[in-house]
Amino acid sequence: MIKGFKDFLLRGNVVDLAVAVVIGTAFTMLVSAFTASFIDQLLGIIGGGGPSGMSFTVDGQRFAVGAFITAVITFVITAAVVYLFIVAPMKHLQERRAAGVEPEPEAVPQDIALLREIRDALQRQS
Repeated sequence: MIKGFKDFLLRGNVVDLAVAVVIGTAFTMLVSAFTASFIDQLLGIIGGGGPSGMSFTVDGQRFAVGAFITAVITFVITAAVVYLFIVAPMKHLQERRAAGVEPEPEAVPQDIALLREIRDALQRQS
């Protein structure tokens, strides 16, 4: 059981997935910091009221429209970067592989071809 678990952990897919999660988390933090530092401030200027701008209150309930817009912008930036740097290059690579852009097999050396002919002749005789 331990050996199976060790094989599972050391398989390339698990390690790649762990790296992807760490990088994705770091990138999400970067985009969140950008939107908190710049986008929130711009929305506050546009909507008035400073950093908590673009919000309104109805019957004592605060609706933070600016926070929702910031979350949408964060999602769009993250999705665009993932598409441009991961999805599009992988799609291009898969299309090249499907189109047959692979090295052609090398020509069989003459001595190997001669040996194959001798082998085939001996098999026919026996």
